[in-house]
Amino acid sequence: MRNRGDRRPAPGGVRSRERGSATVWAALCGLVLCTVAAGVLGLGQAVVTRHRAGAAADAAALAAADHVLRGVEEACAAARRVAAAQRASVVRCWVREEVADLTVRVRSGPYSAGVRARAGPAAATL
Repeated sequence: MRNRGDRRPAPGGVRSRERGSATVWAALCGLVLCTVAAGVLGLGQAVVTRHRAGAAADAAALAAADHVLRGVEEACAAARRVAAAQRASVVRCWVREEVADLTVRVRSGPYSAGVRARAGPAAATL
């Protein structure tokens, strides 16, 4: 009968100093996988924030271009309303002739994205 304090290997077995090292390696691998998963989730949230900002900027620019004939203030107010409906803010609103040029910012968690968009008639050049 073997005693726990017995340092002799069991018949046919080999006693190793690395006993239990698989648990340490498994814990380290789990930690690395969790860290990579957190990084991928963070990157995904940053990409989603950027896409939301792009969509909000496009919609706000179209709204401003639609209201440009009513004046610059009305066009920019329409852009702000559309951006606010998408939880974004208009940072810059510039209207010249029939073209609206906007910069919209979206915050989501620790990330913030700003996107510039232009809208107006296809024939308009600036």
